[in-house]
Amino acid sequence: MENNKGMKTIDELIRTNRDFFEDGEPSEGHMERFNRKLEIRCQKMKPSRSIVPYLLKAAVVTLLITISSLWTWEHFIRSDRDRMALGDVSPQYKEVENYYMHQVNLIESEIGTVEITNNPEQKEMLMNEIRSMDSVYVQLQKELRANPGDERIINAMIEHYQTKIEVMGFIVNQLKTIRNENSNSTQNEETSI
Repeated sequence: MENNKGMKTIDELIRTNRDFFEDGEPSEGHMERFNRKLEIRCQKMKPSRSIVPYLLKAAVVTLLITISSLWTWEHFIRSDRDRMALGDVSPQYKEVENYYMHQVNLIESEIGTVEITNNPEQKEMLMNEIRSMDSVYVQLQKELRANPGDERIINAMIEHYQTKIEVMGFIVNQLKTIRNENSNSTQNEETSI
Protein backbone atom coordinates (compact mmCIF):
# COMPACT_ATOMS: atom_id res chain seq x y z
CA MET A 1 0.00 0.00 0.00
CA GLU A 2 2.85 2.38 0.76
CA ASN A 3 4.26 1.79 -2.73
CA ASN A 4 0.91 2.82 -4.19
CA LYS A 5 0.99 6.08 -2.22
CA GLY A 6 4.56 6.72 -3.36
CA MET A 7 3.60 6.11 -6.96
CA LYS A 8 0.62 8.45 -6.70
CA THR A 9 2.74 11.25 -5.34
CA ILE A 10 5.32 10.82 -8.11
CA ASP A 11 2.57 10.79 -10.71
CA GLU A 12 1.11 13.94 -9.20
CA LEU A 13 4.51 15.58 -9.09
CA ILE A 14 5.09 14.86 -12.78
CA ARG A 15 1.64 16.09 -13.79
CA THR A 16 1.92 19.29 -11.88
CA ASN A 17 5.41 20.05 -13.27
CA ARG A 18 4.75 18.88 -16.77
CA ASP A 19 5.96 22.09 -18.33
CA PHE A 20 9.31 21.79 -16.59
CA PHE A 21 9.88 18.24 -17.90
CA GLU A 22 8.89 19.08 -21.48
CA ASP A 23 10.93 22.26 -21.84
CA GLY A 24 14.08 21.30 -20.01
CA GLU A 25 17.05 19.82 -21.86
CA PRO A 26 19.77 17.85 -20.13
CA SER A 27 23.01 19.66 -19.50
CA GLU A 28 25.90 19.58 -21.98
CA GLY A 29 27.70 16.14 -22.07
CA HIS A 30 24.88 14.38 -20.23
CA MET A 31 24.53 11.63 -22.85
CA GLU A 32 28.30 10.92 -22.89
CA ARG A 33 28.38 10.63 -19.09
CA PHE A 34 25.28 8.47 -19.13
CA ASN A 35 26.74 6.14 -21.79
CA ARG A 36 30.03 5.87 -19.88
CA LYS A 37 28.23 4.97 -16.65
CA LEU A 38 26.09 2.49 -18.54
CA GLU A 39 29.16 0.82 -20.07
CA ILE A 40 30.85 0.57 -16.68
CA ARG A 41 27.75 -0.98 -15.18
CA CYS A 42 27.42 -3.43 -18.09
CA GLN A 43 31.03 -4.51 -17.70
CA LYS A 44 30.49 -5.15 -14.03
CA MET A 45 27.35 -7.12 -14.80
CA LYS A 46 29.00 -9.37 -17.44
CA PRO A 47 28.29 -12.92 -16.55
CA SER A 48 31.32 -14.57 -15.05
CA ARG A 49 32.51 -17.65 -16.84
CA SER A 50 31.48 -20.82 -15.20
CA ILE A 51 34.04 -23.46 -14.35
CA VAL A 52 31.55 -26.25 -15.10
CA PRO A 53 32.32 -26.49 -18.87
CA TYR A 54 36.04 -26.75 -18.13
CA LEU A 55 35.42 -29.45 -15.55
CA LEU A 56 33.22 -31.34 -18.02
CA LYS A 57 35.93 -31.14 -20.69
CA ALA A 58 38.53 -32.38 -18.21
CA ALA A 59 36.24 -35.22 -17.16
CA VAL A 60 35.66 -36.27 -20.78
CA VAL A 61 39.39 -36.21 -21.55
CA THR A 62 40.12 -38.21 -18.41
CA LEU A 63 37.43 -40.73 -19.34
CA LEU A 64 38.80 -41.12 -22.88
CA ILE A 65 42.34 -41.62 -21.61
CA THR A 66 41.15 -44.19 -19.09
CA ILE A 67 39.14 -46.11 -21.69
CA SER A 68 41.99 -46.11 -24.21
CA SER A 69 44.40 -47.28 -21.51
CA LEU A 70 42.11 -50.13 -20.56
CA TRP A 71 41.67 -51.08 -24.22
CA THR A 72 45.45 -51.05 -24.73
CA TRP A 73 45.92 -53.17 -21.61
CA GLU A 74 43.31 -55.66 -22.72
CA HIS A 75 44.45 -56.03 -26.33
CA PHE A 76 48.22 -55.70 -26.12
CA ILE A 77 49.76 -55.94 -22.70
CA ARG A 78 47.52 -58.54 -21.11
CA SER A 79 47.36 -60.63 -24.26
CA ASP A 80 51.18 -60.87 -24.20
CA ARG A 81 50.96 -62.26 -20.69
CA ASP A 82 48.61 -64.95 -21.93
CA ARG A 83 51.26 -66.17 -24.36
CA MET A 84 54.60 -67.86 -23.96
CA ALA A 85 57.31 -67.86 -26.58
CA LEU A 86 59.71 -70.70 -27.31
CA GLY A 87 62.53 -68.56 -25.94
CA ASP A 88 60.81 -68.55 -22.55
CA VAL A 89 61.18 -72.35 -22.30
CA SER A 90 64.95 -72.61 -22.61
CA PRO A 91 67.98 -70.89 -24.18
CA GLN A 92 68.20 -73.63 -26.84
CA TYR A 93 64.63 -73.00 -27.93
CA LYS A 94 65.35 -69.27 -27.95
CA GLU A 95 68.08 -69.90 -30.53
CA VAL A 96 65.71 -72.03 -32.59
CA GLU A 97 63.01 -69.38 -32.40
CA ASN A 98 65.45 -66.61 -33.38
CA TYR A 99 66.62 -68.64 -36.39
CA TYR A 100 63.09 -69.24 -37.66
CA MET A 101 62.01 -65.65 -36.99
CA HIS A 102 65.02 -64.44 -38.99
CA GLN A 103 64.12 -66.77 -41.87
CA VAL A 104 60.49 -65.59 -41.83
CA ASN A 105 61.59 -61.94 -41.82
CA LEU A 106 63.89 -62.57 -44.80
CA ILE A 107 61.12 -64.20 -46.81
CA GLU A 108 58.62 -61.47 -45.85
CA SER A 109 61.02 -58.81 -47.09
CA GLU A 110 61.51 -60.83 -50.29
CA ILE A 111 57.74 -60.97 -50.77
CA GLY A 112 57.70 -57.20 -50.34
CA THR A 113 60.32 -56.74 -53.06
CA VAL A 114 58.69 -59.09 -55.56
CA GLU A 115 56.18 -57.00 -57.42
CA ILE A 116 52.83 -58.64 -57.13
CA THR A 117 50.42 -58.03 -59.94
CA ASN A 118 48.87 -54.60 -60.16
CA ASN A 119 45.89 -55.96 -58.28
CA PRO A 120 45.94 -54.72 -54.65
CA GLU A 121 43.18 -57.20 -53.76
CA GLN A 122 45.53 -60.11 -54.47
CA LYS A 123 48.24 -58.57 -52.33
CA GLU A 124 45.76 -58.02 -49.49
CA MET A 125 44.53 -61.61 -49.80
CA LEU A 126 48.12 -62.88 -49.56
CA MET A 127 48.82 -60.75 -46.49
CA ASN A 128 45.60 -61.98 -44.85
CA GLU A 129 46.72 -65.58 -45.37
CA ILE A 130 50.05 -64.85 -43.72
CA ARG A 131 48.25 -63.15 -40.81
CA SER A 132 45.96 -66.15 -40.39
CA MET A 133 49.06 -68.35 -40.10
CA ASP A 134 50.29 -66.01 -37.37
CA SER A 135 47.00 -66.35 -35.48
CA VAL A 136 47.57 -70.12 -35.31
CA TYR A 137 50.97 -69.47 -33.78
CA VAL A 138 49.47 -67.09 -31.21
CA GLN A 139 47.08 -69.86 -30.19
CA LEU A 140 50.04 -72.24 -29.77
CA GLN A 141 51.76 -69.63 -27.58
CA LYS A 142 48.67 -69.45 -25.37
CA GLU A 143 48.60 -73.24 -25.08
CA LEU A 144 52.29 -73.23 -24.16
CA ARG A 145 51.54 -70.67 -21.40
CA ALA A 146 48.86 -73.00 -20.05
CA ASN A 147 51.14 -76.06 -20.33
CA PRO A 148 54.76 -74.91 -20.08
CA GLY A 149 57.30 -77.48 -21.13
CA ASP A 150 54.81 -79.64 -23.04
CA GLU A 151 56.95 -81.15 -25.82
CA ARG A 152 53.97 -81.66 -28.14
CA ILE A 153 53.20 -77.92 -28.11
CA ILE A 154 56.88 -77.02 -28.52
CA ASN A 155 57.17 -79.38 -31.49
CA ALA A 156 53.97 -77.95 -32.98
CA MET A 157 55.42 -74.44 -32.69
CA ILE A 158 58.62 -75.50 -34.45
CA GLU A 159 56.63 -77.31 -37.15
CA HIS A 160 54.52 -74.17 -37.56
CA TYR A 161 57.65 -72.14 -38.28
CA GLN A 162 58.89 -74.76 -40.75
CA THR A 163 55.53 -74.91 -42.52
CA LYS A 164 55.27 -71.13 -42.64
CA ILE A 165 58.73 -70.87 -44.18
CA GLU A 166 57.87 -73.54 -46.77
CA VAL A 167 54.57 -71.88 -47.69
CA MET A 168 56.12 -68.43 -47.88
CA GLY A 169 59.01 -69.81 -49.99
CA PHE A 170 56.48 -71.39 -52.35
CA ILE A 171 54.64 -68.07 -52.59
CA VAL A 172 57.88 -66.23 -53.41
CA ASN A 173 58.72 -68.78 -56.12
CA GLN A 174 55.26 -68.50 -57.63
CA LEU A 175 55.42 -64.71 -57.59
CA LYS A 176 58.81 -64.77 -59.30
CA THR A 177 57.49 -67.19 -61.92
CA ILE A 178 54.49 -64.94 -62.60
CA ARG A 179 56.74 -61.89 -62.77
CA ASN A 180 59.09 -63.62 -65.23
CA GLU A 181 56.17 -64.78 -67.39
CA ASN A 182 54.76 -61.25 -67.42
CA SER A 183 58.12 -59.73 -68.33
CA ASN A 184 58.64 -62.34 -71.09
CA SER A 185 55.20 -61.68 -72.56
CA THR A 186 55.87 -57.93 -72.42
CA GLN A 187 59.20 -58.39 -74.21
CA ASN A 188 57.56 -60.61 -76.88
CA GLU A 189 54.90 -57.96 -77.48
CA GLU A 190 57.56 -55.26 -77.82
CA THR A 191 59.59 -57.29 -80.34
CA SER A 192 56.52 -58.09 -82.41
CA ILE A 193 55.68 -54.41 -82.70
